[in-house]
Amino acid sequence: MIRLPRQPQPPSAVPAAAAHREAGGGAAVDVESVSRTYGTVAALHEVTLHAAPGEMLAITGRSGSGKSTLLNLIGGLAQPTAGRVLIDGEAVWQQPAIDRTRRTVVGFVFQQDLLLTELSAQANVEVPLIGAGMGRRERRERALELLAEVGLAERSGHLPSMLSGGERQRVALARSLANSPRLLLADEPTGSLDSQNSEHIIDLLAGLRESRGMTLIIITYDAATCARADRVLTLLDGRLV
Repeated sequence: MIRLPRQPQPPSAVPAAAAHREAGGGAAVDVESVSRTYGTVAALHEVTLHAAPGEMLAITGRSGSGKSTLLNLIGGLAQPTAGRVLIDGEAVWQQPAIDRTRRTVVGFVFQQDLLLTELSAQANVEVPLIGAGMGRRERRERALELLAEVGLAERSGHLPSMLSGGERQRVALARSLANSPRLLLADEPTGSLDSQNSEHIIDLLAGLRESRGMTLIIITYDAATCARADRVLTLLDGRLV
């Protein structure tokens, strides 16, 4: 079923989101009739959806259905061909909103950890904080706090090559939280992990969403992950179905 934006829902539909709206921790997301084409190929067709502040929204669908494209549009990594994306009522591609969104509102977790191989776990987490103008000592303290939050305090000095796949993804998760995002976008974060590590990452994501009140939009094929979400939307050939 297609979910239209701001459509009234029964109180039980998004139980966790209601509390987060009151706390004001998460960001509201509105995708309004968004399409995206690449040359003659249409990746998305007039997609409309709303994510409430603090909601955990799962998006699923076959490979090539437009899931990653949609997430990139929400996060400001790509621009819609038509329609618009708003975060807290502000159009993402309106300057200076795009710069502020990328810097302070949105965090990304990808299927691949994308860690810098020559830097330690701690230094990788510090990278986003350099652009934020944070001092060296404060960056170090912040990185260690985040690594402790994902259970890797004792691995802070290790290079990515010294970490397991699950540990590397946990470092990537800590890095995505460096600037305290109110919207976390996760693109198949467990796609390259075994079942045990996948469960651990989803537990972390769900727990962080609860403790921080942030909005979480996650792309996944995993039925267990979908079961943890407040709502599940399905994309098929670039359309919500």
